[in-house]
Amino acid sequence: MISYQFVVKPFSFGALPSALALTLLAASCSPAKKHIVVGSENSSEQIIVAEIVAQHLEHSLHEKIDRRLGLGNESILYQAILSGEVTLYPDYAAAIAANILKERPDPDAGIVRERVRAEMRRTAQLDLLDPLGYEATPVAVVSAVDAGKAKVQSLGDLANSPFAWRLGVSYDFQQRADGLAALSAYRIPMAEQTRFMDAAQLFPSLDQGRVNMIVACACDGRLLSKQYAVLSDDKKAFPGYQAQLLVREDALAAGPNLRLALDRLSGKIDAAAVRKLTAALDLDHRGPAQVAAEFLAESFH
Repeated sequence: MISYQFVVKPFSFGALPSALALTLLAASCSPAKKHIVVGSENSSEQIIVAEIVAQHLEHSLHEKIDRRLGLGNESILYQAILSGEVTLYPDYAAAIAANILKERPDPDAGIVRERVRAEMRRTAQLDLLDPLGYEATPVAVVSAVDAGKAKVQSLGDLANSPFAWRLGVSYDFQQRADGLAALSAYRIPMAEQTRFMDAAQLFPSLDQGRVNMIVACACDGRLLSKQYAVLSDDKKAFPGYQAQLLVREDALAAGPNLRLALDRLSGKIDAAAVRKLTAALDLDHRGPAQVAAEFLAESFH
């Protein structure tokens, strides 16, 4: 029979300062867990996806998640995550390569993803998680009627079409390194200079005839309508914008359950779903919180 002997030593108040110092030292060596803030750019696609992420984390981690939705463009969000104003937000490896790293993205999405992931870890202590499952690549959109009249199905067809095109793009697309510069690979006959406008004005401008071509997001809910035709990018001028979450490494280190929860989203949000979600926001004028909750109830929980 094994007997255990417990020896209780008298407590010395003189040991208190050193014990307290050791406790404080151990605490200082552990990453401090900060409140999680989910951010997004100001497009409907980004807002609804970020709201899905926030609600999913609230359900998984059982804590309140703050939102900074519609904060601005990519450069604003990137500065916000570097400063700690936001903890994570949806982004695209190809867009980070072009606009943050100032590199021409490789045609191979896997190469771009690993290159950006390595550079974000090295230079900014950020982690680029696996793709969510959809692409938000820019696409050229015309009315289905004009596409039929001009007999065009791709951007390459435009050079030989009888139309002189009036193009409208967002201010953000104008400023992106992979925006107008990429589109210039096609020699599109233009009737006038490109018009720059808020993204929300693109489809109304096309509908009202102020322009007859726009560049929109491939997962815009209005593209569910047969009144629009998407012209294929036959020269692959635009890199695939695979949606991924960019996350602060200190947040992942402070709460291991955060990575586990976020990993559950990888590959679970496809392009068809995002088009329906953005249609609910832009066409049905529903709030992102309710739309996100319904999506999560059907897809995850």
